[in-house]
Amino acid sequence: MEGNALSAAPTLQHLAELAGARIVNEPSTPTPVTFIGLDSQNIEPGGLFAALPGTRVHGAKFAFDSAAGAILTDDAGLAIIEQTSDRRPVLVVDDVRAILGHVAAEVYGHPSRDFTLLGVTGTSGKTTTTYMLERGLSAAGCKVGLIGTTGSKIMGRDVATELTTPEAPMLQRLFAQMRDEGVTHVVMEVSSHALMLGRVTGAEFDVAAFTNLSQDHLDFHPTMEDYFEAKALFFDPGSDLRAGRSVICVDDEWGRRMAQRAEHPVTVATRGEEADVTAELLRIDDTGTQHICLNTTNTQLEFDLPMPGAFNVANAALATAVADAAGVDVTTFVQGLEQAAVPGRMERIDEGQDFVAVVDYAHKPAAIAAVLETLKGQVDGRIGVAVGAGGDRDSSKRPLMGAEAAKAADFVVVTDDNPRTEDPATIRAAVLEGARGAETTAEIVEADSRAQAIDVLVEWAKPGDAIIVVGKGHEVGQIIGDTKHHFDDREEMRRALREHAEKGKA
Repeated sequence: MEGNALSAAPTLQHLAELAGARIVNEPSTPTPVTFIGLDSQNIEPGGLFAALPGTRVHGAKFAFDSAAGAILTDDAGLAIIEQTSDRRPVLVVDDVRAILGHVAAEVYGHPSRDFTLLGVTGTSGKTTTTYMLERGLSAAGCKVGLIGTTGSKIMGRDVATELTTPEAPMLQRLFAQMRDEGVTHVVMEVSSHALMLGRVTGAEFDVAAFTNLSQDHLDFHPTMEDYFEAKALFFDPGSDLRAGRSVICVDDEWGRRMAQRAEHPVTVATRGEEADVTAELLRIDDTGTQHICLNTTNTQLEFDLPMPGAFNVANAALATAVADAAGVDVTTFVQGLEQAAVPGRMERIDEGQDFVAVVDYAHKPAAIAAVLETLKGQVDGRIGVAVGAGGDRDSSKRPLMGAEAAKAADFVVVTDDNPRTEDPATIRAAVLEGARGAETTAEIVEADSRAQAIDVLVEWAKPGDAIIVVGKGHEVGQIIGDTKHHFDDREEMRRALREHAEKGKA
């Protein structure tokens, strides 16, 4: 526990009081706790192991072999522990997740109180907006930590994490590391899962931002209303998770509803709506760079955004409004936006070919429609897309993804994404059904290998066309069954482009 001396560490007894827990096998003396975690194999000796109920097995089954000095669990977990010879202290609560964030924050000394914490939620644009914030804040002289889909960074240095929003103990430990390294501002993506599962409980956000809402995660949320309500936990004045200030993009109906839900929000608009912050696209150059005019209540700014797409105008406006709400000088902030780039988000792959090749993370119907519309505005030629859908996830969006691809593109290659434990052919069939059922003149083909799909796309392209592979973006793995194989759309696109060029020389 780098930030707190051992003498300042909370005791097990204090944590029990905080969590409303009863202690089984209570130690006779105060016992300091300097570490808390969910992975039984990576608990520091003497730390607190949080044993959660899982979908397949209860975490308490792994408690016996851990190095933990004590265990935090529920009654079901206690029953499992009592079947062994384990006599370590056990903190027992009704719902571990409900209090886990508060306990973790206490263990690490509430690190989010020591820097400005900015959270971004919504369906699309979270990663891009956080990257824009990181770049702009750094330009304004801030020392920035970043947490999100593409991993975490401390002042530009990569830090390994696995989830968009890490589980509460890892998140609070990461916050403590950032605090101890002198970070002044932390920018993070906040998923609906994180809000619902208590991952950000105990984190004290200064500003919360909302990008938009469209269909996604309906395997986790029963309906779009339920999905909206999960996001609203970040903004509702009656929610324990609400941030100090709210900044909300009102370009869609969900954003307008969220602005009505929040208390005194800063509103952002790029489509002519009245708002506190507005952005207007002045022109686009041949490289896709967008020249933007942005108006706040106090300032008018003009700057160049090197990232194409109307959605990136909205992301840039939202990021600037968040910085303004956090008290950052927006004039220097937008200078950073002029250097913004995000791995796997409308990322151009250039091997000297005479057509545009792009890789993007779009894996939702609305996102696919948006990136294809952006490409249409960049080229005079045809548009080709390779698209697939993930297995063991919301199946209802698969035909919608196919339909959006077919409606906007001239050539559609339906292929695999991460089939996981599902039959890949069944997933492709659902995407194909949507594509072929759309009102379209697009040519639609199927490829059961993602590498082959990229090859087919490259071979199809002619000078002046644009091709895009959607779904994985920055990801470097393909999950088939329970195994993750190395696969990077960007690497495969470069390979295919080089091989295509060699054929042209032959």
